[in-house]
Amino acid sequence: MNNKRILLAAVAVILMIILYFSFRKKEIDYSQITLVVKRGTFNAFVFSSGQLESEKSENIEIPEKLKDRELRIWELAITHMIDEGTRIDSGDYVATLDHSAVEEQIKLAKDEMERTMSEFEDSKIDSNLNLSNQRDMIVNSRLDLAERKIIMEESAYESPSIQKKASMDLDKAKRKLEQDQQAYILKKKQEENKVDRKYINYRQILDRSQGLHELFNSLEIKSPKAGILTYYKYPWGEIVKTGFKVGPYSSIIATIPEMSNLISRTFINEIDISKVKIGQKVKLGIDAFPEKQLSGQVISVANIGQAMPNSDAKVFEVKIKIFEKDRELKPAMTTSNAIEAGIFTDTLMVATDAIFENDSMKFVYVGKEKPVKQIVWLGDENENNVLVKKGLKKGDVVWLTEPANAAELKLTGLEIYAEIKKEKENAKILADKEREELLRKQPVPVPPSAPAMMKQGVIQSK
Repeated sequence: MNNKRILLAAVAVILMIILYFSFRKKEIDYSQITLVVKRGTFNAFVFSSGQLESEKSENIEIPEKLKDRELRIWELAITHMIDEGTRIDSGDYVATLDHSAVEEQIKLAKDEMERTMSEFEDSKIDSNLNLSNQRDMIVNSRLDLAERKIIMEESAYESPSIQKKASMDLDKAKRKLEQDQQAYILKKKQEENKVDRKYINYRQILDRSQGLHELFNSLEIKSPKAGILTYYKYPWGEIVKTGFKVGPYSSIIATIPEMSNLISRTFINEIDISKVKIGQKVKLGIDAFPEKQLSGQVISVANIGQAMPNSDAKVFEVKIKIFEKDRELKPAMTTSNAIEAGIFTDTLMVATDAIFENDSMKFVYVGKEKPVKQIVWLGDENENNVLVKKGLKKGDVVWLTEPANAAELKLTGLEIYAEIKKEKENAKILADKEREELLRKQPVPVPPSAPAMMKQGVIQSK
């Protein structure tokens, strides 16, 4: 009986121990979810995504004849094009331009050439008729002059009045002959000019027709050298491929890059572009080959920004020279660029994982036992840390994850948020003043002088 009681008591004790450990509130391991703010050397980076391109490449362009303005063809569609990345040899087929558009122009040119040829022949006939009539008038004037001379000679025995009249008629006949001869010279020149103009029109259309035939025979585009074909991409993002229209003002069809000289072309937003300078070192990753790590250097920074599609933000083009050579790299591969923007010694920093934000401000959770939301003013950042301008001090403990009662925590540091907001407003005011100053320095158009205005008014009134 006693043994049974002892056994029951032991079981009860064991159950109580199990329940105690099961329901006891587990202690928080703060070392796993917090860290201490520290000071040290900070390497700032500007991160961006880029695209591999060849620093030197040869363009495959439209036929030279298509650049001839006399042909009056301003664009042709690409009806077929080989796949991007195809390895081609010199003289290999690349693309075909629209034959039907050129055929239509050839037909129109032929019709116009027949019309102008007919006009040219008609103008020669008309000129012969007009000059023939003019020559008849000269012959008649000569006969009339001879007749007047005879009358003048016979009037020697007549009265003075008859002699006077005969002399006047003779002078009139002489002037008439001279006028007809002069008119013939002018008329001949006029008719020659008419015929020449018709012939020039015919020759222009004939030359255009011959040029169109030459263009028609060159609409199959060949490669000028061996290499890998790359579709050409315009700065505004449009890619030249089947269906794209090319012409004298968009003459590049494709490119053949020189793979021994690669660059990464990227775009940096206007906030970070002031940190990027020519000569800065860059670490590059290739998205297609995550294990590859490349090095490079900034070789070009655009002075003028360009608008991003569907956004008011501006970006600046930056080119990064890649030092390594790798046969696996291909044009248009995406790169992850980390541009070394500067080194800061003995500066306050915190892990980027400790930064939280909402729509208007950035903050951290400070304090181990009783955390609060602390607004912070941040600076540059790298892949692990971010500089702290205000809001934290060395030794502060910050959380890497949100506490369980994050929504109930007190928010502190509103004065820092006010300072950040004020600085942004001051920066905007300063930018507006600089813009106004530039506009003020621009030359003002000089109004026309008083005499010129009076003259213009007279012309308008007339």
